[in-house]
Amino acid sequence: MSVPYRTRLAEIVARRGNLCVGVDPHEPLVAAWGYDYDLDGLERVSRGLIEAIGDQVAVFKPQAAFFECFGAPGLGVLARVLADIAEVGALSILDVKRGDIGSTMGAYARAYLSGDTDLSADAITVSPFLGFGSLTPAIDLAVQTGRGVYVLCRTSNPEGEQVQQASTAGRSVAQQIVDAAESVNQASGDDAVGLVVGATLGEVDLDLDRFSGSILVPGIGAQGGTIESLDSLFGVAAAHVLPSASREVMKAGPDREALRSVTERLGGYPNSR
Repeated sequence: MSVPYRTRLAEIVARRGNLCVGVDPHEPLVAAWGYDYDLDGLERVSRGLIEAIGDQVAVFKPQAAFFECFGAPGLGVLARVLADIAEVGALSILDVKRGDIGSTMGAYARAYLSGDTDLSADAITVSPFLGFGSLTPAIDLAVQTGRGVYVLCRTSNPEGEQVQQASTAGRSVAQQIVDAAESVNQASGDDAVGLVVGATLGEVDLDLDRFSGSILVPGIGAQGGTIESLDSLFGVAAAHVLPSASREVMKAGPDREALRSVTERLGGYPNSR
C-alpha cells in the first residue's frame, strides 16, 4: 500500500519547514533572470530554481499554465521540472485546477495522479464548482496511489466571493466544501483532501477547527500575504497550513545565494546548506 500523501507531507515539513515555493515562470520573471521568453528560458528558470533551493524546500508548486502555453514542448519541460523536484527529495503540487465530471475527471486524474505518466505529481489542485461529488475520480485515485488533492475553497480574488460566499441553508458554499472535504477524509482515514485558502483575505470566514487535511495558502510575499499573519487568520488550523510564495522567491534569481536567503527568511529549513 502506498504511503499516504499527508504522511509524506508531514515528514518532509518536519525536516525542511512548511514553505511551498511556486514555480511560476511568467514572462517578466524569465526576462528578469536574463533569458528570452522562449522554451529555453522557461527551462533554465524553472529548473534553475529547483537546483538552487531544492534541498531547502519541502514542496514546490509548478503552475501548469506557464508550461502549457508553450504547447507540447512546454509540457516536456514541466515533466522534467517534476522529475527534478522528486530528485531533490521535495514534494510537488501541480497547480492545474482541474474540475469536470465522470470519465473526463477520471482522465485528468490518470494524467496527474496515477504515477503512470511523466506529468504525475504528488498532489494537484482541483475545482469543486461542478459539485464536490464530481471530484470523486480524482480523490479515489489519490487515495489509491498515496497522492493528494487540494480543493479550491476560499480564494483571494475578488470575483471568487460571488460563488464561494453564496449561502444555502445558512452555510456558505466555501464552508460546504470544507465540510465535504473533511467528511471524505474521515471516511478514507488518510486525509488526502486538502483545501486552497488565500493568504490575502482580510479574514478566513470559515470553521476550520476540525479540518484534518493540509491547507495550501498561496499569496505569501509579493501578493501581500505574510507568514506572520497566518496564526491570526487560521487559529488552531494554522498547524495544517502550507504557505506558498512564488514571485517573492523567484524575483531573487538567478543569484543562488539570494534565492536561498529569501527562502530561508520565509521558512525554508535554515540548516540545509
